[in-house]
Amino acid sequence: MTSIFLIMMRGVLLFFFLQFGTSTLLAQYLWDCGVKVGGSNYLGDIGGGAGTRRDFVPDMRMSETKMSAGAFVRYKCLPKISVLLSYNYGRIAGDDKLSSNLGRHYRNLNFRNDIHELALEGQIYFYSVDDLGRTYRYKNSFRAYAGLGIAGFYHNPEAYWGGNWYALRPLKTEGELKPYPSYCLAIPASLGFYFSFNRQYRIGWDINCRTTFTDYLDDVSGKYTSPANLSSPLAIALANRTGELHPSPAMAANYVPGSKRGDPAHTDSYIFTTVNLSYVFRGHRYRQGGPASHGWVNKHRKKSIRLRF
Repeated sequence: MTSIFLIMMRGVLLFFFLQFGTSTLLAQYLWDCGVKVGGSNYLGDIGGGAGTRRDFVPDMRMSETKMSAGAFVRYKCLPKISVLLSYNYGRIAGDDKLSSNLGRHYRNLNFRNDIHELALEGQIYFYSVDDLGRTYRYKNSFRAYAGLGIAGFYHNPEAYWGGNWYALRPLKTEGELKPYPSYCLAIPASLGFYFSFNRQYRIGWDINCRTTFTDYLDDVSGKYTSPANLSSPLAIALANRTGELHPSPAMAANYVPGSKRGDPAHTDSYIFTTVNLSYVFRGHRYRQGGPASHGWVNKHRKKSIRLRF
């Protein structure tokens, strides 16, 4: 998985370097770059609502929304299509103590995870207003878009216990033979809009949902394992924390080795929602062969015409 991630990132960077090298001469005004800031959350096994684990917004704990931020560069390759390369950071978190589902509540697990992501998306403009206010100067405009792409991200879940945060991946809390990958792939899907002001400034908002190929953003996926399969006292303490809440014997029987700890049938996902600010680089578009070509081209044409007569 790590090698796939590195190959994808190299390809993304090469694509944009080639595009920038050829496009700045012809269509410099088609580029904009900017920053974004907002919130992040996740859908997974820990926390959630009153029901069982679901891939749906009602299972998301809004109180666990954390900060996110990023930077991006966008290239408008066709009138209704843009390509966006972005770096995004967001923290996601969850705590079973916040869930009203007794099964989740007495499981008593918690986590936080810092996501570092590089994403490449295609954006399609499905609604546009080229002249806001009908000033006939075309300085202010509006675009609404939907996006889809591919992303690679790094993550490292941690748990809070005894006044400290501990990295969970190396502890192998479910008795894995080897740690799950820290570099993973995701499919980003977005929906958003932006306003352009004076042709050079943009402000917008979007929501980005990332469907991942891992079920370990929260370090929970399968079943409880025997303490004999765990590598250290710290791993034993963080793998099964039900005893900290002193459940009844009947409830405690649900958290023994071999019992369900997570839901491997669903992978985890995370969400960014951000406000975006960007600057548009505008220049002359050279119409090759037309009257807006370089002066030396026109001069050469005049000479050629004279030689023909």
